[in-house]
Amino acid sequence: MLMLLLLFVTGLWAGTQNALAGGGSFVTLPALILAGLDPRAANIASTVALFPGQVTTGWAGRSLVAGAERLSFRTLAIISLVGGVAGAFLLLQTPSSVFAAMVPWLVLAATGLFAWSSFGPKPKAEPVPPPAWVSATIQSIIAVYSGFFGGGAGIMTLAALTIARMPVRNAAGTKNVLVALANISATLVFAFTVAIDWEKAIAIGAGSMIGGYAGAQALKHVPVTALKIGVVVIGVALTIGLFLRR
Repeated sequence: MLMLLLLFVTGLWAGTQNALAGGGSFVTLPALILAGLDPRAANIASTVALFPGQVTTGWAGRSLVAGAERLSFRTLAIISLVGGVAGAFLLLQTPSSVFAAMVPWLVLAATGLFAWSSFGPKPKAEPVPPPAWVSATIQSIIAVYSGFFGGGAGIMTLAALTIARMPVRNAAGTKNVLVALANISATLVFAFTVAIDWEKAIAIGAGSMIGGYAGAQALKHVPVTALKIGVVVIGVALTIGLFLRR
């Protein structure tokens, strides 16, 4: 019961973190590994556990959802759903030992991307948005990545939408929905094809729903910069820990 309570609190933290700044999987992945799951099983359980919070976050910010300048929201949603399925099947075809060797590098890359996107120099907006096929290709790659691993997927989606000339506030609300859709489709694949530690996933999922909704409501009042710094610190610590475990 103590472990499940700690996982519930982890879910609260991760759901709030996802809503405010992203990087919730950096909290849930190590928690599930420490709870006894191997890295691939922990990644699957993390995806399953976090999607309820992403749904409540997306619902709370639904008024901001929009399409890109040259790509409708419906198209983006379909791409996210299909990509999430593809990423989930790709993960299932990856042996646990291979995925375990990949995880430190995936976390390192996701942490670096998050840090650069959050604190690096901001490029000037392009005068003309990219062609629709370019935006669709970028979103497809991100959606597959979401189903396969997912760390930093929200930041990637936010960057892709702003490059496509979507206003930042709308991009923030839209990326929550698109990431949720990719994770929902991946979760359905996992639910019907692989054994999931549902007890641990539900404990985190319950917390992530509450945290996701609260985070979406608190978005205007919480110092997001401090949370982003926290994500980077957690990502660096997790990367070091994963490399030391090898």
